[in-house]
Amino acid sequence: MIHRKSMAFLLAIITSLILSSCENKALKFADVDSTRLLNAAATPEEWLTYGGTYDEQRHSRLNQINTTNVDQLGVAWTYDLATARGVESTPIVVDGVMYVTSAWSVVHALDARTGTELWIYDPQVDRAVGVKACCDVVNRGVAVWQGKIYLGVIDGRLEALDAATGELVWSTITVDQSKPYTITGAPRVVKGNVLIGNGGAELGVRGYLSAYSADQGELVWRFYTVPNPNKQPDGAVSDDALREIGNLTWGDEGAWTTDGGGGTVWDSIVYDEVNDNVIFGVGNGSPWNRDVRDSGKGDNLFLSSIVAVDASTGIYKWHFQTTPGDNWDYTATQTIILADLPLGENGAARRVAMQAPKNGFFYVLDAASGDFISGNAFVPQNWTEGLDENGRPIEKPEARYSATPYMQNPGALGAHNWQPMAFNPDLGLAYIPAQEIPDFYATDENFDERLQNWNTGTNLVAGLPINLDLATAKAIRAMLKGRLIAWDPSTQTPRWTVEHSNAWNGGVLSTAGGIVFQGRLEGEFAAYNAATGEKLWSRDVKSGAASGPGTYAIGGEQYITITTGWGSAYALAGGSAYDQPVPPIVGKVVTFTLNGKADIPDPQLVLPPRTPKTAQFGDNALIETGFNLYHYNCRVCHGPLAISSGVLPDLRWSETTADAVAWQTIVLGGALASNGMVAFDNVLSENDAEAIRSYVVKQAHEGAALEAEAAALMAADTATM
Repeated sequence: MIHRKSMAFLLAIITSLILSSCENKALKFADVDSTRLLNAAATPEEWLTYGGTYDEQRHSRLNQINTTNVDQLGVAWTYDLATARGVESTPIVVDGVMYVTSAWSVVHALDARTGTELWIYDPQVDRAVGVKACCDVVNRGVAVWQGKIYLGVIDGRLEALDAATGELVWSTITVDQSKPYTITGAPRVVKGNVLIGNGGAELGVRGYLSAYSADQGELVWRFYTVPNPNKQPDGAVSDDALREIGNLTWGDEGAWTTDGGGGTVWDSIVYDEVNDNVIFGVGNGSPWNRDVRDSGKGDNLFLSSIVAVDASTGIYKWHFQTTPGDNWDYTATQTIILADLPLGENGAARRVAMQAPKNGFFYVLDAASGDFISGNAFVPQNWTEGLDENGRPIEKPEARYSATPYMQNPGALGAHNWQPMAFNPDLGLAYIPAQEIPDFYATDENFDERLQNWNTGTNLVAGLPINLDLATAKAIRAMLKGRLIAWDPSTQTPRWTVEHSNAWNGGVLSTAGGIVFQGRLEGEFAAYNAATGEKLWSRDVKSGAASGPGTYAIGGEQYITITTGWGSAYALAGGSAYDQPVPPIVGKVVTFTLNGKADIPDPQLVLPPRTPKTAQFGDNALIETGFNLYHYNCRVCHGPLAISSGVLPDLRWSETTADAVAWQTIVLGGALASNGMVAFDNVLSENDAEAIRSYVVKQAHEGAALEAEAAALMAADTATM
């Protein structure tokens, strides 16, 4: 492990504590207990848990920054996170100190008033683990409890750090590290237990939620979300629920018996203190394709479900399945928000759980029972005719795809992904970072489990053109849409919508100042009127702004903060989604206050020349082979059609494409394993690697020609103006 402290450590800490009105407390760090967490809404000067409060509304009662003065926001300070990979964390702010994570699960402790570095903790993750990460080596944040900081490490560790020093207190392995598990989500602390899930269903794992003792890191309980392959007890708290409910919804054969079944709990975990339940979202199946996954063709509980368990014991309470028999990677791991809505008898308040998952429907459930109250589509969708009276999707037959590709909306990236939504209880509006990213689905008729690859059971080249002309490139770009939707959950209708120029935009913050804050992956951070959607202010933060922003106050001054960085699933896979190439940009914490005068430094970037490095080679058969092999082995990191967005190298412009030996040294020999590019010699032959190189070189020539054509058209348009 690497641990670093700044020389200004003690001075900065003492200053922060004094300025945060802690004069009647001892000098403690992250001195958080159940009382503070339960009353977090009443202390909006701090941001104590991932969603702000246990209800995870991401709504702050702070109102110093409001609709009348938000246009005066300026940068208070920035802090360099020293990574050019994706950043998705929401900072935790407690007792004047900010705790924030960056790529590779690195934790930074900062003076929340000045941004001065206090300490850094690096868990020293083996970069080869990156091949297990479906959606970049990101981390969404930490939890705090009684002087400790809790971190989920991408390699499957759960760790506790001393909040004052960053020193490791305990570490426990939460997964079988021989399997493709990862952790990207933020832990939550409930009643003295640390709750953590995991990811990896695309590659083939079995999901679960675990509770560990916050003091010692000992396993307290575990809830498996799908049965074990033999449908036998695990000796876990989920045994009864699986025996009585879950096992019946799975067949006895299919890839789930070897690939784990999926159902990872990789994001939303919420504590409902009113009913003393933990409510969590469950992910997609493994493989995605139910026909491949399960011969029984059942609903496959608890995939794509919202599940409630007893907060102390983990014993099952209720569930609601958003997508029975999930076939499309329609996770239900997206933000779950608890609120009181006027949906009871005669308009009385009723405690509800709300979610806008990947499948495109907004759900309102009774928080105590899980009963379906209402649901409606919040984006255009073509996989159902709507929901029945119980909230079950009325599927279109063609959505259960075959070998014939079906272009479906939402696609696998979902109508709403991990970016957190927010809820303003005063206006009764939920704010959804929504998107349209259609996808082609077709059965992979030659499916066979592939090591260190996505095992989806779908045809990963379905709908992709082997040759890309300018018209097709523009058509692909035009289909990708993003929007911020103010949604009324009581009426299941939109109040207002803001259209964005691209998909995959940032998480949302709501404040009592009547403002909604949201960033965009292309770099804009903006404030909108919460009631009308009018844009009131924006600032270029000079990097991707997809994370969930937060707010806090010190010494009577309100701050708005967001982490920035270029990465995550869409950036990795979305090179064709951008009109211009986006270079890798070092992530930052960017913090604003009224009349702030600081600057955001310009990134100093040098991009490789976008020119082919060798002549085209290989006949059509070789190129087609390379096309298929590339998309089954390389596309997730380097982009479909070999078009990278810049998070990882664009292979088209790599010097190694000109040298077959150098290419194979990397692809088969793992020469760049320390950078995360592991050897693929266990799945590819020398001939396979050469076929991929042939395809990439073809794409380089085609891409250069397209860019020249686009530049000529732009010049012609300019000349006629």
